[in-house]
Amino acid sequence: MENKKFDPWQFVGFFLIALILTWMLNNQQPIEEVALDTTKQTEASTNSASEGYLGIVLNDSLQDQQMKAAYGSFSNLFQVNKSVDLALENEKLSIVFSSKGAQISNLFLKEFNNYKRDTLYLVKENQNFNYSFSTSDGRILNTVDFYFTPKVTNRNGNQILTFTASVSSSQFIVFEYKINADSYIIDFSIRSEGMSRLMNTREQQNISWDLKAFRNSKSIEYENRYHELTYSFDDNKIDYLSVSSSDEEENSDVHWIAFKQHFFNSILIPEKSFDSVRFTSENLLDSDIVDQQFTKKYHAEIPVIATGEIFQNFQWYFGPTEYKTLARYNLGIEESIDFGWGIFGWINKYIFVPTFNFLSSFLPYGIAIIIMTVLVRLVMSPVTYKSYVSQIKMKVLKPEVDVISEKYKDDSVKRQQETMALYSKAGANPMSGCLPALIQLPVFYALFSFFPVAFALRQKSFLWADDLSSYDSVLELGFNIPFYGDHISLFPILASVAIFFYTMMTAGQQSTPQQPGMPNMKVIMYIMPFMMLVFFNNYASGLSLYYFVSNVLTIILMLVIKNFIVDDEKIFAKIEENKKKPKKKSGFSARLQQAMEQAEQQKKARGKR
Repeated sequence: MENKKFDPWQFVGFFLIALILTWMLNNQQPIEEVALDTTKQTEASTNSASEGYLGIVLNDSLQDQQMKAAYGSFSNLFQVNKSVDLALENEKLSIVFSSKGAQISNLFLKEFNNYKRDTLYLVKENQNFNYSFSTSDGRILNTVDFYFTPKVTNRNGNQILTFTASVSSSQFIVFEYKINADSYIIDFSIRSEGMSRLMNTREQQNISWDLKAFRNSKSIEYENRYHELTYSFDDNKIDYLSVSSSDEEENSDVHWIAFKQHFFNSILIPEKSFDSVRFTSENLLDSDIVDQQFTKKYHAEIPVIATGEIFQNFQWYFGPTEYKTLARYNLGIEESIDFGWGIFGWINKYIFVPTFNFLSSFLPYGIAIIIMTVLVRLVMSPVTYKSYVSQIKMKVLKPEVDVISEKYKDDSVKRQQETMALYSKAGANPMSGCLPALIQLPVFYALFSFFPVAFALRQKSFLWADDLSSYDSVLELGFNIPFYGDHISLFPILASVAIFFYTMMTAGQQSTPQQPGMPNMKVIMYIMPFMMLVFFNNYASGLSLYYFVSNVLTIILMLVIKNFIVDDEKIFAKIEENKKKPKKKSGFSARLQQAMEQAEQQKKARGKR
């Protein structure tokens, strides 16, 4: 048996091993703690990332399922959460399109400003255009919710913007806009391809168009009278919704729809007339809101017969409501301007519009108004002369009429008989003074309708008026007077003064006795200047300027007729001469005389009973 011996190197080896182990134990603990913490953090991060990743996958999966459940094959059109804006422009328009809904989100006219001299927008997130349809699996979808893919190309100098909503590579809906180089017209079309199997052709489709009308003038209440929904239908008939209150109606065979904003217009013109349209106009005006932005809210809903694929072509007009501008497109949209109905509109379109356009082409606009007023008064001067001569005759006969009235004051029938006999002998006709006024009425009303819609007057200054299409304030009151306003306009004051003096002159010539129970006509005539003063304070200053000049000219004309043309003594001599002549009664006069005599006899017969 071998004896074990002490080996010092072995002892040294064990000692070194022990020392190394001791060092490792003393130094490994912190390292292990750090490693543990790092591991925990890594595990936590990994778990968090794993949970987050799984959560996203789960959410995406859930979202996909929800989108599929809600929109079926169209679900991919709703998954983009950010729309893209594209800006295009031509010489007239600056337009921003949104890829969500493939519609115009902003549009302003480059040549015009609003009453604050700021950019004049017709569309600024105040318009909504939507095509609604039913799917084969019973869903109702709206293109306004789709996210389209845009593409811009140029063709023959025109910009073509194409928005595509793709269900698949062979199934899609396209909105296409063509921006012409120098035009207020935008060509617009909606079409689909390969969608017939996805759409329910048994259910009706719908086009809807909504727009709020901007305020673009100083006097919002005056401007709101000319903000209106207008449309053409059935052989170019024109109809309007109420301008003073909310209104709605439905009509068929509609050729175009105009959402009018006084001097500016947004008009939708289909290639083929709409079979039926339901219109709504909501009045938003609140006089208590000083800086109100919108005046009306328009809506048009257009049912479309489903034919499998969508194919609709339109033109969109965004521009001024100016007759010559609208007429040059040869679409009939110039009829959206309300020049007045019947003969009044005819006079404006074919007489006053061409005349004023000619005069304003080489004269300042205020001077053009004055010259046109002079021309109108000269043309109407024979009527004024006839009216004045009739008044003179009645004035000459007044003493004799008073004698008859006093003699037969208790017998109205006999008094009327004798008065008519006197007029007949003298060759005077009390109606001859009224007929000239009736002849002038169409001209008066036509001009009343012309000036508020005369686009040429917009933002044109004259004397103290900075805008002939709006009121000419010379003093801001700082408070509002009901029916009058918060300012004082000078042209209505001048027109009222002129009307007052004209009324005094004509009232002095009146000789017809006041009939019992009838209103005092002189009092009624004096009300007119007051009405002019109050209600024209917010009207277009061009209109007040016309009435002022017109009444001044009428006064001058009457003074000329009285002092240089008409001789009262000659008229009196002529009347006396006519009295001596035997007067043959006309058939009407004879019948009238006979009827009055019969009435007199019946009265006497009743008195004997």
